[in-house]
Amino acid sequence: MDHGTNPIPQEILEAVDRLVETNRLQCLWFMREDFFPRSAAEVDRALAEIELHGDRQAWAEARSLRTWLSQTINAAS
Repeated sequence: MDHGTNPIPQEILEAVDRLVETNRLQCLWFMREDFFPRSAAEVDRALAEIELHGDRQAWAEARSLRTWLSQTINAAS
C-alpha cells in the first residue's frame, strides 16, 4: 500500500474506527486505549494486526477495508 500523503476519505476512516473499536481487546490490546489510526501507515498497521489476530469475520472486514483504501489512495495518485 502506498503510504504517501494522500488524505484518507472520511467514510474509510469511519469504517476503520468501527472495526478498530470492535476488535480492540482481541487484536489491538497492545495499542493505546484511545488509539484510532489516521495516517495510511497507521491504518495499514491496525488492519494488518486485525487480520493477524482476529477471527474470520474480522479478517474479512480488515481485508476489505485494506483493498478499499488501497484502491482509493492509488486512484488519487
